[in-house]
Amino acid sequence: MIKKQKIINDPVYGFINIPGGLIFKLIEHPYFQRLRRIKQLGLTYLVYPGAAHTRFQHSIGSMHLVNLAIDVIRSKGHKITEDEAEATRIAILLHDIGHGPFSHALENCIIPDLHHEKLSLWFMDELNKEFNSELSLAISIFKNQYHKKFLHQLVAGQLDMDRLDYLRRDSFFTGVTEGVVGSQRIIKMLQVVDDNLVVEAKGIYSIEKFLIARRLMYWQVYLHKTVLVGELLLSHFLKRLKYLYKEKGIKTGNVYLDFLFEDNNMSDKELIIKNFSMLDDYDIMSLIKQNINSQDRVIAGLASSLINRKLPRIRLSKEEIDYDFLNKIKQQFMKKYNFSAEETDYFVYSGEISNNAYDREDERINILFGEKLVDITEASDILNISVLGKIVKKNYICAPKSIMNKIS
Repeated sequence: MIKKQKIINDPVYGFINIPGGLIFKLIEHPYFQRLRRIKQLGLTYLVYPGAAHTRFQHSIGSMHLVNLAIDVIRSKGHKITEDEAEATRIAILLHDIGHGPFSHALENCIIPDLHHEKLSLWFMDELNKEFNSELSLAISIFKNQYHKKFLHQLVAGQLDMDRLDYLRRDSFFTGVTEGVVGSQRIIKMLQVVDDNLVVEAKGIYSIEKFLIARRLMYWQVYLHKTVLVGELLLSHFLKRLKYLYKEKGIKTGNVYLDFLFEDNNMSDKELIIKNFSMLDDYDIMSLIKQNINSQDRVIAGLASSLINRKLPRIRLSKEEIDYDFLNKIKQQFMKKYNFSAEETDYFVYSGEISNNAYDREDERINILFGEKLVDITEASDILNISVLGKIVKKNYICAPKSIMNKIS
């Protein structure tokens, strides 16, 4: 039988072909459809209003790029069977299925120490049971246990299709043109040497642009100070909800979230997935709205700030945190609002953020000159390891503007 194909009109790539059969069934599955209700960039829309795209769009786009990469690699004489190709498509399609509401903004807030990568694998395992082990090869590739390592590198690596899609897509929806990368040019230059993905010499300038774009996007978009403070506020809202549930016995009003707040439920993987799969951005926004008039002043204040975009002020610096300054702010806040020290920590706090564009100790990006492989940091005329590998760290202090401005 001929597998029926569907077509999606994607704003970034144009028409994308969606294969019939298993992949179409996975896309139609409620677990995957949930990604339509999870924003790719969390609360970034508070700064860039167009950044309302979803994990669903990103996952479809990543699968599209994997299709292009497989065609290129095959055209250069490397064998990829149709079963391997479909498994790689499935692995990239489901790579983000474990993301919670607002993506990275609430990572570890709902279920501590359980990252979305592990949850994605749990989702795949559950789907594999439902589809009679048809996802086994995809899971093997996702876990880097398949003998063709370059297939895993297409899904998770320094030049994976996940990164190529999210940089271009996030740039498109935010309007930050510094993030535009030549994804198709990079894919055309892919080659496989000794079971590893490498880039042909002609693609070196596209790789340079890719690494620069990645660094710029982190500081202009992903770690933008207003985005950061909004997402910190959101995580503190969830933290307070959890405290009220566990210490005061006050239910959230969402049975799925209540279940996940219970420590004694964390051993049942199947039930975790069942409840986690029912949570999305809409649930959290609903909880924020219903808590604006809460009798608990802390959660009411946090909810009001989020709904009305009355965000705290954040001070970023490469210098060490000035704890004397931080304590002065806390004392002023407690005096003005009559909050306890424990309650004040929800509104006045400090921390650290960091980013580096390229980790040479991780999986390298190798450029192919004839038969010789050269690391990008050595092959590039304009980039060097001191720039690419440097971890840039910044410390921050957050507090309500009225208090911060008064002390500053």
